[in-house]
Amino acid sequence: MKIDLVRRLAAAAAAVLAPAALLIAPAPAAQAQGCPDIEVVFARGTDEPPGLGRVGGAFVDSLRGRVGNRSVGAYAVNYPASWDFLAAALGANDASAHIQYMMANCPATRLVLGGYSQGAAVIDVIAAVPVPAVGFTNPLPPNTPDFVAALAVFGNPSTKLGLPLTVSPVWGPRSIDLCIGGDPVCGPGDDIPAHSNYAPAGLTNQAAAFVAGLV
Repeated sequence: MKIDLVRRLAAAAAAVLAPAALLIAPAPAAQAQGCPDIEVVFARGTDEPPGLGRVGGAFVDSLRGRVGNRSVGAYAVNYPASWDFLAAALGANDASAHIQYMMANCPATRLVLGGYSQGAAVIDVIAAVPVPAVGFTNPLPPNTPDFVAALAVFGNPSTKLGLPLTVSPVWGPRSIDLCIGGDPVCGPGDDIPAHSNYAPAGLTNQAAAFVAGLV
């Protein structure tokens, strides 16, 4: 049963994707008090409770240990993370709204976008890899790359389709898209437990080291 659910995640997260248009960017405001030096916007995986999730939490903790005395804020994308994969568009809308808020109110903050499993698909949607999803109504403005330093995703369903974030002409050089060996969500394997092994296997540390070099 669990194997079928994991395979549904890989198939359904890819199947809901369709095109959308870009919005015009708001003018950035002066840096507000309390803005962190770095802000991680992270979408948790399917069936995880609200928050950053186990992978997101491990990634943020590792990043904080690699950026010296710079402050690192974390925003947990607000979306159901349920087995209704169409609701990933709700996560994309929420993440985009927060990113645009940070761009307008904390323009000096370096933004990092991340996600795990279905949360990685949320980041795919807002990064338009392969393309934005049905129900995604709040695309990022064209100047977003001026504010986003890095993207880090784990167990990304689009990787299974041969479309990792690293192929994006916009985001590729600043992206790390990790698929652990055997993970059926992002690769050809059939090792269901592998999909839950990103933090224990050290891949969150690998991503944090990559991101720390860009922020």
